[in-house]
Amino acid sequence: MGKVRLQREDFTQGDTWRVFRIMGEFVEGFETLSKVGKAISFFGSSRLKSKDTYYKIATQAAYLLSKEGYAIITGGGPGMMEAANKGARQAKGKSIGLNILIPQEQKANKYVDLLLDFHYFFCRKVMFLKYAKAFVILPGGFGTLDELFESLNLIQTRRVEKFPVVLIGRDYWKDLISWLKDMAFKKGCISTSDLKIFTIVDTPEEVLSAIKKFYRKANSR
Repeated sequence: MGKVRLQREDFTQGDTWRVFRIMGEFVEGFETLSKVGKAISFFGSSRLKSKDTYYKIATQAAYLLSKEGYAIITGGGPGMMEAANKGARQAKGKSIGLNILIPQEQKANKYVDLLLDFHYFFCRKVMFLKYAKAFVILPGGFGTLDELFESLNLIQTRRVEKFPVVLIGRDYWKDLISWLKDMAFKKGCISTSDLKIFTIVDTPEEVLSAIKKFYRKANSR
């Protein structure tokens, strides 16, 4: 499948004109992604290499979800993003990258078939959320944590309808979860129900099972 790259011309730097650039990113994103059908957004570090265990897990998880008819959306870069796009490509599914234009010049990985470039992080984050039926969160740094906690906050405050948030890697996430339970929960900053918003798994099969279980339960109500 040939790679499709969608770009836009640079706008003038004035604050007033910047509104039109923001509008353009939203319009292009909505028009393009509204046609892909149900999707899963994957997040994780760009720094983990192909030999990493989590790279293999991400590839297989995306493969299984693609076989279930989900489009796979990532940030389009290397590491965990590449792994998920690779799994989608191997399954002959829809492999989508939402690239961010940053000084480090992140380049899209070779497994992306449909690529959109974004100047603004907040426009890009809306696209990750708007068409996703679930978030799959792999080990990562600040960017991954940003996406994780924004999704938890939006669900907690009911700004979006609840959807599965699946974290991969019990060993990686265990200290963060312990802090949430031992500090944030005990201080009364979060509730028991908040700790149930997300699910932690270790294998690709568990990812698929968690998402299926969520929607079986939701559809039975």
